[in-house]
Amino acid sequence: MMAAADSAAGLEALLARRLAGEPLEQLLGWVEFCGRRLAIEPGVFVPRRRTEFLAREAVVRTRAGDVVVDLCCGCGAVAAAVSAAVPAVEVHAVDVDPAAVHCARRNVPGPVHLGDLYDALPQALRGRVAVLSANTPYVPTSALATMPAEARLYEPRRALDGGPDGLTVLGQVVAGAPDWLAPGGHLLVEASGRQSAAVLARLDAVGLPGEVREDCETEATIVVARAR
Repeated sequence: MMAAADSAAGLEALLARRLAGEPLEQLLGWVEFCGRRLAIEPGVFVPRRRTEFLAREAVVRTRAGDVVVDLCCGCGAVAAAVSAAVPAVEVHAVDVDPAAVHCARRNVPGPVHLGDLYDALPQALRGRVAVLSANTPYVPTSALATMPAEARLYEPRRALDGGPDGLTVLGQVVAGAPDWLAPGGHLLVEASGRQSAAVLARLDAVGLPGEVREDCETEATIVVARAR
């Protein structure tokens, strides 16, 4: 904050806002993600460090020339990480929140689409997506009240609230994935460890058997599935 403030009065104002609970990243206007600074704007979900695991796993499954789609992209963190790590990829990002899309367009060197999941994507991508990632809202509605104030008060509810079991949006992602994945393409979704069995069951139901992968350092859990 000292580096971001242009005066002593400006620093005091930033401190007051931080003490009131405003996320540090929104105050500074940037977040560090996978070793890069990404723009963050007020009211936009701040990517967590654990989501770097999702980004890294997406990167290792991406090859030059692949089509990559990042659903529920927020500020575009995963899409930006893949674009930076793999040359000559066609990356598309999607979010339903206009504020998130505005922010993601500052970070992602590719199209960022405004709309609801697959409805926002160009139809020409159907059946061509090699890597499909999604960090959907997965907090059960009943658990929102237990979240830190900086999330509850300063991040959009739609980026947090996953419905009664936390899997409402994630379930929609899983249901639509077979129509968009290329043969051999991968779907990667972030969830909590408690939800992983339910996610695997939903994947099995659409013919996408998956596996759970965990990162102990960041306490991250993702589920990865591969299209036949």
